[in-house]
This record gives sequence, structure tokens and C-alpha cells, in this order.
Amino acid sequence: MTRKPEPGSRGRRRVATVGFVALGAIALSSGVALAEPTEEEAQQRYEELQEELSALNETFNQAEEDHSTAQTELEDIEERLAEAQEDLDAMSGQVAGIAQVAYTESTHSLFTVLFDSSADAALQNVADLNFLSEGQEVVLADYVVEVERAEELRDQAATSEEGAAESLAEAESAQEEGEAALEEQAAVLESLGGVDPTAGTAADGGATTGGDAGAVSGDVQAVLDFARAQIGKPYVWGGTGPDGYDCSGLTQAAWAQAGVSLPRTTYDQVNAGTSIPRDEVQPGDLLFFYSESAPSHVGIYSGNGMMIHGSNPAKPLEEVSLSAYWDGVFTGAVRVG
Repeated sequence: MTRKPEPGSRGRRRVATVGFVALGAIALSSGVALAEPTEEEAQQRYEELQEELSALNETFNQAEEDHSTAQTELEDIEERLAEAQEDLDAMSGQVAGIAQVAYTESTHSLFTVLFDSSADAALQNVADLNFLSEGQEVVLADYVVEVERAEELRDQAATSEEGAAESLAEAESAQEEGEAALEEQAAVLESLGGVDPTAGTAADGGATTGGDAGAVSGDVQAVLDFARAQIGKPYVWGGTGPDGYDCSGLTQAAWAQAGVSLPRTTYDQVNAGTSIPRDEVQPGDLLFFYSESAPSHVGIYSGNGMMIHGSNPAKPLEEVSLSAYWDGVFTGAVRVG
């Protein structure tokens, strides 16, 4: 089981969101003049929303993964259930014949013998029908086992179907919350004059601490070439390409160019290699943010204090300076390959 964000965290963040965007509405409706958020407060709120969006996207991804797993499990169970039903159908003729014998030669009700107790008791009851031949006893015993197996498979299918529905609902909820957060972030960005506090370029003086020296290997170069070729494509909720990606979808697709199969979510990608300190990162390393145990954002270190990543659906995939914002929320790095 993969790690997930702390329970209840999404609800608390949504309360903060509603409170922030409602400020202007309260002032207008009440006629009370409230102070506009300062630039520092607006910047802080924008950054909070960036973290929230990252968490919501990974919640969406995990729910999608859980839904896919449940659907695959359901399909497997339904296939086995169909096989069990075929076996029951094939045995039904023999069982019907034995039932006729039971009706004419015994005071027992065959239905009661087989189904009015547990499977073990039913098998014992079959053995007690001393007028049956050894072959008939085997047929009935096999039939009881097959009925029990079919019932278990039906229960498993129902559980799997319920789990798939719950996961799908969670994914839809996360995306709805994300859309609301995006709307607020757009309003906050406007109050900042369109200057995104989480964006940065090489001109910002990206931190160069790290093992940047020397040529990268062919595999890493393939990863970087692919990632750079995606810059400008849209960030898509749950996107795994080729037309759009989210943060972990981009890293997964990029490292696939080097023959490395990364897990789907940031929660799992953080465990997909060797952990390294910030001052030893090299091009191609995965950088994680916001939480050390369950990071909700990931990017690819591209050298010279820069990172290629997908931030949120309001912006295309981009290459940014770590020093402008991201080093402040950096929580770990992993070397894969």
C-alpha cells in the first residue's frame, strides 16, 4: 500500500481557500471596508495554493491507480466466476440425477443436505447419505465445493466493485477541489500583477550546488532530451502523455526513455532509487517537494540549479530555477537508473 497525504488535510486547506476568496465579497455586501491582502499575504496564499494543487493532483493519481487496480481485480474475479459457473453447469445434470435418487430413496432433503449449513457440514452430510455410491458422493462433494467457491467469488467481486466506485469518487472530488483552487490562484495571481512567485529562470541566479560537473551518461541525456522536448505542453490532471503530463507523469515518461520503469505516483517514486543530499544532485535526479515522507510534487534536475517539471494546470510544463521558490520547499532527491 502506498503512502497518502495526512487525512483531513484537504478539508482544512479548502476552508482556508474559501475564507481568502470570500474577503472581497464580504466587504462588498456589508459595506465595511476591509484591508486588501498585502503583497506578502497574497504571495503566501499563492504558494499555499500551489502546494494544495500538488497534493490534490497526487490524491487524484492515487485514486486513479486504486480504481484501475480494483477494476483489474474485478475483471479477474468475474472471469474466474464465469469459469466456476461453467463447472457448476456441467455438474448440474449429474446433481439433478442424484437429487432424484435422494427424493425417492431417502428421507433427507438434498437441498437441506447441501445448503442448509456450512460447506464443511454439507460435506459431512453428503458422506452420511449411505445409499449413495462412492462416485455419487464425489460428485456431490465437488458440487458443494464449487458452489462455495462461486459464492466467495461473488462476494469478492462486490467488494472490488465497491472499492473501484469509491476510488473513482475520490478522484472526481480531488479534481473538483483542484478546479476551485485554480480559480482562486488565478485571482491571487492577478492581485500580484501576474508575477508568479513560484516561477523562475536561469537569470534568477539558480543555485549551482550539486554534482553538475562532467558529461552525463547516454541514458540520462535521453531522459533530459525527452523532458526538454515536453516543455510548453499542457499540464493535465493525471496526464501520462503524449499530449500532456502532470509532474509524476512527466518523470515516469522521461525515465522510460532510459528503460527505467518508475511507479506512477510521487508517493512511490520517492522510493524508486537511492536517496541523495541536495548538494550532490546531478542532472536526471528526481527532486521532491513539500513532504519528506509523502511528497506531492516531483521534478527532474536539469543542471545549473534548474528543474524541468509540471507545476499545475494553469501553466505548461517548464524549466525553472530552484532558488526562486522550490529550494524552500525541497524535501528530498532520488537517483534512479
